[in-house]
Amino acid sequence: MPKMKTHKGTAKRFKKTGSGKVKRSHAYTSHMFANKSQKQKRKLRKSALVSSGDYKRIKDMLPK
Repeated sequence: MPKMKTHKGTAKRFKKTGSGKVKRSHAYTSHMFANKSQKQKRKLRKSALVSSGDYKRIKDMLPK
């Protein structure tokens, strides 16, 4: 069977950590910052981990 191809859209949005978990960035970070509080903008800067339900789908799209 041939190698699985990486889903390029997924590869641009997610990164695997050293322990195998998947990191993601937050939404709501591209524009309209005047309407967001400083606290919200500060929390959106941090990366987050993918939830367990989504992880099952994403791990197949990131074979490496």
